Amino acid sequence: MKLATLKDGTRDGTLIVVSRDLKHAIKADDIAPTLQAALDDWDYISPQLTDRYDALNRAPGTRAFEFDPALCASPLPRAYQWADGSAYVSHVERLRKARGAEMPKSFRSDPLMYQGGSDAFLGPNEDISLESEDWGLDLEAEIAVITGDVPMGIPKKEAGGHIHLVMLVNDLSLRDLAAAELAKGFGFFQSKPSSAFSPLALTPDELGPAWDGSKLSLPLLVQVNGEELGHPNAGVDMGVDFPRLIAHAAGTRPLAAGTIIGSGTVSNADQSVGTACIAEKRALETIADGAATTPFLKFGDRVRIEMLDAEGNSLFGAIEQQVAKYTPPR
Repeated sequence: MKLATLKDGTRDGTLIVVSRDLKHAIKADDIAPTLQAALDDWDYISPQLTDRYDALNRAPGTRAFEFDPALCASPLPRAYQWADGSAYVSHVERLRKARGAEMPKSFRSDPLMYQGGSDAFLGPNEDISLESEDWGLDLEAEIAVITGDVPMGIPKKEAGGHIHLVMLVNDLSLRDLAAAELAKGFGFFQSKPSSAFSPLALTPDELGPAWDGSKLSLPLLVQVNGEELGHPNAGVDMGVDFPRLIAHAAGTRPLAAGTIIGSGTVSNADQSVGTACIAEKRALETIADGAATTPFLKFGDRVRIEMLDAEGNSLFGAIEQQVAKYTPPR
């Protein structure tokens, strides 16, 4: 099924079910008021949501309305936890090679992961507010999963069974703030502003053969100002799959229902498919020519992230955002 959150003036919005063709939606707040409430009692709630989804696909009915992603928040407008991995070797290799750094020897056996801010996600069509272009704003197109409750120490072979939903991510980065911040030895904070997620979160069965229980094998389409940045396949060259990332995150603590786990920037070894972030394109330019020429995002720039099924239909809806000048309160 396909789930979304309708903005309603509250922090967590209203849970809605969206038809497979993305044309209609219907409220589901009589079943569960929010997506987090559904996740908290998933085994009981999800069959009821599935029944409503099936009915909506058969015939919209009088309570259905036209689906408009611009009226949606991210599926979880805020979450108890957002942990982002770095599962694609080519992405890490290129960024490190461009700055003369070596790959960490433990990368393939010990996943990279950081804990991001999850108290205020951007909606899929909300502006990216930026105070200064000098901060080096970059998009990062990724896949993410939402889990149910995950016990501490879960083995990889069992972790995939706790994946309830799949969605897309624009995990924004302020590249020119990151280096100094990481040099302090305490990780990202100011250099990672609020992320945005796709309008829809899908149960894995909606993905058909593209989902094998551990990764999603379809191209991720990334555009900047209407021009393609890249279309890397999310299932190709994913060195650390989602069950491994979940098991890593739960290695020393349990994960609460509603935890979001990200794949990290999707990247393929094949350079002809382009990239899913500007920093990787700049790294390839530096490696090839000694200097990067592609600029980071500026005020007025537009980004679009989307994934299509084998028939060319949008699966998750598109993340469509514009960079806007932010004026802080005085």
